[in-house]
Amino acid sequence: MLSKGTLDALMEVGWVKIRGRKRSPGRPVTYGTTEAFLVHFGLENVGHLPGVDELKAAGFFEASPLSGFDVPNPSDQLAPDEDPIDNEESAPATGSPDPME
Repeated sequence: MLSKGTLDALMEVGWVKIRGRKRSPGRPVTYGTTEAFLVHFGLENVGHLPGVDELKAAGFFEASPLSGFDVPNPSDQLAPDEDPIDNEESAPATGSPDPME
């Protein structure tokens, strides 16, 4: 049996989608929020998500972040070092739409 992680759960409910690949070694996948996420939380766009200062004020960043750690500002646009993902690339490697198969 496979254990689902946070991203698996968010993708299953339709709040997160694969949006691109970073132009860096290993070409890691990047994720973005969906329209369903925005609707559920009553947001007009991802720019209305809380920023680092608001998260610190709420106690979510009590410890000092690691040196060089940066929290990106939410954006619907791909970053300059990010390529869009194509639909074939986001399909599971098994060829099955269900990763449990």
